[in-house]
Amino acid sequence: MFGKSSCIKPTLRAAVLVVAGLAVAGCTAIYRDHGYVPTEEDLAKVTVGVDTRDTVAEAIGIPSVSGVLNESGYYYVSSRLRHYGASEPRVVERQLVAISFTQSGVVQNIERYGLEDGQVIVLNRRVTEASVGNATFLRQLLGNIGNFNPGAVIDE
Repeated sequence: MFGKSSCIKPTLRAAVLVVAGLAVAGCTAIYRDHGYVPTEEDLAKVTVGVDTRDTVAEAIGIPSVSGVLNESGYYYVSSRLRHYGASEPRVVERQLVAISFTQSGVVQNIERYGLEDGQVIVLNRRVTEASVGNATFLRQLLGNIGNFNPGAVIDE
C-alpha cells in the first residue's frame, strides 16, 4: 500500500503541472495584423504636386481602399488586433495613410492618422425584414389553406 501512494504523487504532480501550463498558455495574448500601410521611406518617394495616381501605385502599391466620390484619394489601412483568452478581440493599433489627389489626378496631400485620431463609428446594418415575421412553419402552412386555388394547378 505504501508503494502505490508514492507512485500516485508524481503522476498527480505532473498532471497539475500540465493543467497549469495549459491554463497559462491559454491566457497569453495573440496578435493579428491586417492591412498594409506604406513606410515613411516609401512615402518619401511620392512628391506632392508632381506624382500622379499611376506613379503612386508604382511607388508604394495599389491601396485596398480608394475614395468613393470621384476617386478622391487612396487610403492605406493597417490594424493590429489582440486576442486575450476567451475575450473578444480588441484593436490595439490602427494606422491610416490618406493620399488625396486633385481633379487632374496629381497628388495634393499625404496624411497619416493613428487610432488616437479616429472616432468610433457605429455601423447601422440595413437588413431587409422577412415577410413572414415571427410566424412558425406550421402557422405559415395552416395560414395558406384558404389561399390555395386548384384552378391554377390544373391544366385545361
